[in-house]
Parts: sequence; C-alpha cells; structure tokens
Amino acid sequence: MEAIILLGGPGAGKGTLAEDLKQQTAYIHVSTGDMLRAALKSGSPVGLEAKACMEAGELVPDSVILRIIEERIAKESAAARFMFDGFPRTIDQALGLDQLLKKYSGVIAHVFNLEVQRKVLLRRLTGRRVCKTCGAVYHMITRPPEKEGVCDSDGGELYQRADDSEATILNRLEVYEKQTAPLISYYQRQGLIRDIAAGGHADATTALVLDVLNA
Repeated sequence: MEAIILLGGPGAGKGTLAEDLKQQTAYIHVSTGDMLRAALKSGSPVGLEAKACMEAGELVPDSVILRIIEERIAKESAAARFMFDGFPRTIDQALGLDQLLKKYSGVIAHVFNLEVQRKVLLRRLTGRRVCKTCGAVYHMITRPPEKEGVCDSDGGELYQRADDSEATILNRLEVYEKQTAPLISYYQRQGLIRDIAAGGHADATTALVLDVLNA
C-alpha cells in the first residue's frame, strides 16, 4: 500500500489537482470531508460518533477521523495507492496516519507541498461570487459573469459570501500556516516533501506532480 499527501493552503488548488490525478493515475482520492459526510449518512457506528460530536458543537476527534479513514482503506487490496487531500493537518494527525499505514504495511511515497504566493491566494479566494437565487458560482477573474453583479442563468444578484472576504481569508491562511509549518518540517526530516510551484494554471501544477510520480 502506498500513499501520497497533498498539502496547501486555502485556494492552493488541492481539490483541482486531486481531480486531475484521479483521472490520470491509479491513486484513490481520500478526502476526509467527503468520507465524514458519507459516514454521517450511512449511520455507521463511527459515523454516529462523529455526528454526536458535531451536534454538540465539538470538533470530530482525530481518533474518529482515523477510524473513518481505516474503514475506507481496509476495503482495498494491499497494492492500492491512496491520495490524501488536506489530511493530515497537524503533527498528531500525521503520527496517527503513520501508525495506521504501518498497520497495513503502507508507506508514504511523497508529500506534495503546493506553494502559492499569498497575494495569488487572496486573488483566487476573494474573487468568488455566488448567485442569491440559484447558487451558481462565478469568479471575477477565471469565470466572470457576462454582466457584472448579475447571474447569467437567471439574472439573480451576485454576492460575496462572508467567508470569502479578505479579512476572513487572511485569518484562514494564518491558521493554516501555523498548523502546517510544523507538519512540513516533520515530512522534510523524512525526505518526503516535494515543493510544487502552484501559482499558475492548474494544468501546469498537475504536470509538475506527474513528473515526480513518473520519475
């Protein structure tokens, strides 16, 4: 069993990269957010435990997240290759993942650190606009509406969500950097970090990652 990890701040392009790699490689995408939602929907014991935490307004403990991950990887063969998107986020989670992979004789092959200048992240994240009527999503740079402030589909008003404001995004970036700097050092000491320039087009980022995977 082999795993790769995608690291990167909000707006770095982890989701887009993961989708590209799903199409072009045999790596199985492991998104803790997606798996958590699936566990909640299934009503499994670990899903119910996670639901109880969330309903109490608490963070889902690492131990529960790791059990959800284990349920997922246990379904695959020993030759499976997994791609972790946005997990781990902390040293404790990284240690837990190490132990879990060891249990299944798995190894981490690469940890891709998507590097994007802060000003580029801000431009990407603050440019999002959403239609109040139908929920269609636009971007003022990459997918602008035909008429500013108006949805192409139904003429609804476009607005910026509160969590897309510059102040909120700056806070998210600061939290990410504080949490992740130790994690990058942790994987650097193991020789696993692969820094990827991800400030350009998504296709270029994917090509850089594929170069490493195919080397």
